[in-house]
This record gives sequence, C-alpha cells and structure tokens, in this order.
Amino acid sequence: MAVTGLLMVAFLLAHMVGNLKIFFGPGEFDAYSAWLRTIGAPVLHHEWYLWIQRTGLLIALVLHIVAAAQLSRRDRRARPVRYVHGRRPKATFATRTMRWGGVIIAFYVVWHVLDLTVGAVHQDFVPHHPYHNVVANFQVWWINLIYFVPVILVGLHINHGFFSAAQTLGVNRPARRRALKITGSTLAFVITAGFLLVPIAVMTGMVE
Repeated sequence: MAVTGLLMVAFLLAHMVGNLKIFFGPGEFDAYSAWLRTIGAPVLHHEWYLWIQRTGLLIALVLHIVAAAQLSRRDRRARPVRYVHGRRPKATFATRTMRWGGVIIAFYVVWHVLDLTVGAVHQDFVPHHPYHNVVANFQVWWINLIYFVPVILVGLHINHGFFSAAQTLGVNRPARRRALKITGSTLAFVITAGFLLVPIAVMTGMVE
C-alpha cells in the first residue's frame, strides 16, 4: 500500500506540472500533449508510452485498494469489539476521511478518464485539442464541483498517507517524525493547489 501510494504521488506531481503548462497558451499546452504521445520513440510506437503508464497506474490503483481492504479487515479482526467512545480523539480529519475519501477518488478517476481522455462525457470534446477541452470543461459550474471535491480529498489523502507510507517503509525515527509530517503536508498543499489553479484560472478568465 505504501509503495503504490508513493508511486501515485509521483505521478500526481508530474501530472500537475504538465497541467500548469496551460498558462503558456494553447500552442504550448497542445504541443506538450502531443509530445507525451511520442515518448520512447522510435523504440515505442505512437502512444505506447501513455498506455504503458496508464496500465501501470491502473495496477497500482487496484493494488492500493486491495491493500486498503485487507488492512481494514485485519484491523476489524484484531479488535472485534468497538471502542466505547468511537475513534480516538487525536484522529485528524484527514485520517477519518481516508476510507470514504479513497472511494470517491476512485470513482472520480473513472470520470476523469471518460471526460478528458476519451471525451465520452465531455459536452464539447475535440480530439487532440486538450487546451480547448480543458477550457470548455471548466466553464461548467457543476463539472468544477465534481473536480474540486476529489482534488481536495486527494490532498487530505496525501497529508495522512505520506507519513504512514514513510513509517511503513522504515523511515520512523522519532527525530524525523516532524520533518515527515511537514513534507507530507507540503506535498498535499502543492498538489492540491496546483490542480485547483487550472479550473480557477478558467473560471476567472485568466485562461480562455
């Protein structure tokens, strides 16, 4: 669970940086999208890299969900009788939203692919014109709502999950706990803010 989570965080960082190229205009953003389809050429054929990446991410996501379900079952088996006062008072909001937040994020990933990758649910999708597709998408208020909620949940997920993953992988010295928490919170903030900048820019007319 820790390894797949960190892999997905690395992807989110790269994806966020790529998204921000939209501020350089349609020419550069569309060119960046076209370049992604040529990575690995001439060894890899057109778009092969993207499909390899998508397959790897899908496997990581499935493994992450399976691991979460297994850990949840082990947790219930270890203590079949619930705590009298429910969850511990020290549990943060991010901790309490890990499970249902993860479910919402998983559903959003499916929506995101159908929306901006294949265009099945996009109201004005034009193949190979991602700048147009993004701008047209985020001019619709309810699509922004669908986007904002999962992105914020992703930030909460990372804020708690990064620290847990680091501990699982052996970075658990007491002296490093504060640094790990700060790193996790910073990553969560940067990724959340980076993804939200694009729809906010479209809504405010900075990107049009």
